Amino acid sequence: MPTPQPGHRRSRGPMAPTALQITRKSDLLPEAEMAALAPAIEDIERLKKERNAIVAAHNYMTPDIFGVVADITGDSLALAAMAKETDADVIVLAGVHFMAETAKIVNPDKTVLIPDLRAGCSLAEGITGADVRTLKAQHPGVPVVTYVNTSAEVKAESDICCTSGNAVAVVESLGVDRVIFIPDQYLGKYVATQTDVEVILWDGECMVHERFTGEEIRSHRASLPGVSVIAHPECPPDVLEEADYVGSTNGIIHWVERNHPERVMMITECSMADNVALEHPETEFVRPCNLCPHMKRITVDNIRRSLETMTHEVEVEPEIAERARTAVERMLAVGRRES
Repeated sequence: MPTPQPGHRRSRGPMAPTALQITRKSDLLPEAEMAALAPAIEDIERLKKERNAIVAAHNYMTPDIFGVVADITGDSLALAAMAKETDADVIVLAGVHFMAETAKIVNPDKTVLIPDLRAGCSLAEGITGADVRTLKAQHPGVPVVTYVNTSAEVKAESDICCTSGNAVAVVESLGVDRVIFIPDQYLGKYVATQTDVEVILWDGECMVHERFTGEEIRSHRASLPGVSVIAHPECPPDVLEEADYVGSTNGIIHWVERNHPERVMMITECSMADNVALEHPETEFVRPCNLCPHMKRITVDNIRRSLETMTHEVEVEPEIAERARTAVERMLAVGRRES
């Protein structure tokens, strides 16, 4: 496998084990908390009707947003597909900035809002369009497969986008021997284990998933006999080696639906387990709780403010949007192909 190209990589380094948290459905959306949020939620529902708006929420949102405020929910691929199909005039993206950009790319005539402009992404911030042009010059003729966790300008330099849920299918859909895969080196390494296509990597990673270690997972498993371990492919290889199942956020949800585990350890962003627990009261969810600080910038209060003030509107320069749209639509055409 080729050496990853230079990026803006954090060193994993020695890290203290992440504290375990255990969640059941009964622990979520307590009455006192929901009573305090009720006025804001009522305002949101009224404003959605007035503005013909929807709230699109990623799986990493907190349960009050994911389970109460949102009209559509899902991972990056699902949100992109559903945003394209909505009849709403306004989309409030409860997620991070690249997701709002993607919604705008596939809905150029709709108003797309993000409640907090600071909701970014370590992967998206670790690579630029200029970086992609340099990679293409170093590997002439090799197609660029770009994870959706990237800016519009990076997508515009790409041949096709992918999500963690269809990355392998996207790579194989190109019918080539080599691809450039950006920007997540760990997802790229996982893809390389699932295909015969040679994968040229960029040295980037998710600031949440890269914190987990295989040693940590072994330690937690030893203290929880019989626990099932499921992990997101943005995690490092030593973590994935310890997992009983590796899959995207959507794949993780479907694994729980199929297997109905008594106890499961979910190795991904912390709120994901809360949101899956809403639908599975029979399962105890154990998670080493690493939160995405960017995702947690989105709250019920700033969703209400976003609808009240119609801020912050996300725009993408038309020429960039047109080129990025081609890469995103090619991804949507491949769809989701995972177990």
